[in-house]
Amino acid sequence: MIEPLLVLTEPVRSAAEYLARGGGQGLAAAVTRAPAQVAAEVRRSGLRGRGGSGFPTGAKWESARARPGSTRFLVCNAAEGEPATFKDRWIIRRNPYQVLEGIAIAAYAIGAAKAYIAIKETSRREIEALRRAMAEMPSQVPVELITGPEDYLFGEEKATVEVIEGREALPRILPPYQVGLFAGSGRPNPTVVNNVETLANVPLILRRGSDWFRQSGTPGSPGGMVFTICGDIRRPGMYELPLGLSLDALVHLVGGGPHEGREIKVVFPGASAAPLAPERFGTPLDFDTMRAAGSALGSGGFAVYDDTACIVAVTLGFARFLAHESCGQCPACKHGCTAIADGLERIERGAGSEDDLRAVLARCETVTGGRRCALPAGTDQLVRSAIETFREEFQAHLGRACPRPRCLPLPLIADFGDGRFSYRTREVAA
Repeated sequence: MIEPLLVLTEPVRSAAEYLARGGGQGLAAAVTRAPAQVAAEVRRSGLRGRGGSGFPTGAKWESARARPGSTRFLVCNAAEGEPATFKDRWIIRRNPYQVLEGIAIAAYAIGAAKAYIAIKETSRREIEALRRAMAEMPSQVPVELITGPEDYLFGEEKATVEVIEGREALPRILPPYQVGLFAGSGRPNPTVVNNVETLANVPLILRRGSDWFRQSGTPGSPGGMVFTICGDIRRPGMYELPLGLSLDALVHLVGGGPHEGREIKVVFPGASAAPLAPERFGTPLDFDTMRAAGSALGSGGFAVYDDTACIVAVTLGFARFLAHESCGQCPACKHGCTAIADGLERIERGAGSEDDLRAVLARCETVTGGRRCALPAGTDQLVRSAIETFREEFQAHLGRACPRPRCLPLPLIADFGDGRFSYRTREVAA
């Protein structure tokens, strides 16, 4: 088992307490080496981004270092907004100091002139925790806290840099490491964007070494991950576990399984990946195996639904959310996501036909045309897989009222307390 990130046991209440518990040793070890050696150590650790795609962190750092540019920047992406995910906010609440140490190490490794923390303006407790920690732990590299909108796409790295520059959360064409922040006159400023959990791992890697980090997890996905599990489960919450354990272990052993008399029907890995039915619960939770299974690990958030849930209503809830959050820059995405959600809504209310079902699947094939971000690809993967896996249930909905009427709030997590999640209510399943 990997050493805990010091975030899921007792909260760290001050910089003095953090230092007393071993904090700061990673940064102290980093500055005794050349920046390129620090980046190489992170590459050897195999640390992969914990925000969605699982891109190798060290490779991202080295790529930014290798690109010409006048100035380099580091961005800590704290704009968490994936449904069924709360781990970054939980980490910040319980140990903002380790996140700041990770920022300092990353900034040193890439030669950043300045670092930014991008966070949603509604994350008030997290903003307060970060500001307190920043006041207690001044950094050699200037760090600025940037607050932004509630938009889902604020968390997309190309949109994140747009918000930092004072614009709307609209994804760019080129990634930050190629162009970066405040680039002008064709002169790039290579910029690394890492999410909160990724950076929280960095101090421990520099403190303990890459070999230690690889003792947990799998060869392709080393280390641990903070998983969020919510929905129809006995023990919802955030759990730091080694990568590679099975989804079944997460749901039944860690999460306590379904409530009495119920059975788990499906698990949704957020809003941007194929849902998993019980026959695939043996899938190991690592980046490569989940992708090979036709789904994705994403940010490690899982919404669990039991046999009282209507799969059509659940799918509609996620699809409507994605359609609402489309930025509209790519017509295939904006119109396609809306058409998919509209078709699902007709089916869910009992007014749909086989033609509607075929039209939804046809839209899934074209929705990704010209895309600037992964949102339409997530719509395609989630909706198409749900229909293919639960086709009989979708067909049973055609021209008929729902046989499982139940209020199913979209798991957009607002808070966690007393062992329970509370959800935002702006988007709900119809």
